[in-house]
Amino acid sequence: MFSTVENWIHLAEVSHDGSVEFDRGIAVLKEILSSVQPTETVLMANYPNPFNPETWIPYHLNQDAEVVVRIYDAKGRIVRTLDMGFQSFGYYASRDKAAYWNGKTDTGEMVSSGTYFYQIQAGDYTETRKMVILK
Repeated sequence: MFSTVENWIHLAEVSHDGSVEFDRGIAVLKEILSSVQPTETVLMANYPNPFNPETWIPYHLNQDAEVVVRIYDAKGRIVRTLDMGFQSFGYYASRDKAAYWNGKTDTGEMVSSGTYFYQIQAGDYTETRKMVILK
């Protein structure tokens, strides 16, 4: 949805004829865009939880940010790093947008059953949550 409205704004600005109507239309589109922007960055509960062998980690971004999700074992060792790259503000909560973890380490080995922690780093925002893998 964000990219659609952003595209409309871009098209309107490119096609702008200098009229007051165009100015008003662009202003309305920008208001729509800001009204649907998340008010805060949030790391949400993974789903499913417990899981076997895959899970999705949803989050919301209230501003554009470089996003990295790290998976830690119970001893605090990093087992997997999910580099999500630079992302625009928005809702990353659906399966096709959330961070995906297949239960494997960075070297491709399946992890064992147990408690793991996932942490998001998005700009200055960091939060950690717990998840369980059951086999």
